[in-house]
Amino acid sequence: MHMYLTKNRFFGGNGIVGAQVPVGAGLAWANSYINGDKAPKAVSVSLYGDGAANQGQIFEAMNMAALLKCPAIFVIENNQFGMGTSKKRASYDTEFYKRVGFLPGIKVDGMDLLAVREATRMAKDYCLAGNGPIVMEMDSYRYMGHSMSDPDSAYRSRSDIQTVRNERDCVVKLKSLMIETGFIDEEGFKTMEKKVRKEIDEELAIAEAMADPPLSELTEDVFSGERYPIRSCQGTVWL
Repeated sequence: MHMYLTKNRFFGGNGIVGAQVPVGAGLAWANSYINGDKAPKAVSVSLYGDGAANQGQIFEAMNMAALLKCPAIFVIENNQFGMGTSKKRASYDTEFYKRVGFLPGIKVDGMDLLAVREATRMAKDYCLAGNGPIVMEMDSYRYMGHSMSDPDSAYRSRSDIQTVRNERDCVVKLKSLMIETGFIDEEGFKTMEKKVRKEIDEELAIAEAMADPPLSELTEDVFSGERYPIRSCQGTVWL
């Protein structure tokens, strides 16, 4: 949500549920506008979850994108439970990719890396051909609670989670495929995992050794041109 890097064409998320979708529609319109009457050269990809799928602004953005034939890919990450409510309790129509009748939609196995890649390739080609926007529903599943305040035991069982892990886990599926096709063997994976764990441990040690940031960092890049006295345990700090 808080990452933003325009040079890599990454325009971040939004603290308002679903509010990134209109932004994505606007970026898609810019991609179309810049190229005039010719087919667009770039697409925008807007992601939102099943918990945000009933937001009115999402449908408004899709309507505008369709009217202007914007090269927009609207991706719904359907993890089945939103922030803690089953999609069946939150949405009358749970076939999210079909909900916008005037836009084409496809349902993708969001737990299959290769399926996601190929579906995204198809959606991008569709938009770049000047056909306008498209909806992609990524059928996925989250193993953990939405946050630390969500133990997730009230709306599903541990056995349900384990069943998905056993049958659909994207990492396990890809690992099995790579071994079956001879791309890598078990020893290769073990070596890779050791290397990754070593890198993580080294970076973690550096982070833990760092000093705490000063209190003034609290409002860094928040206020412009003004300073305010803040009373704290460290005395008065000017921010």
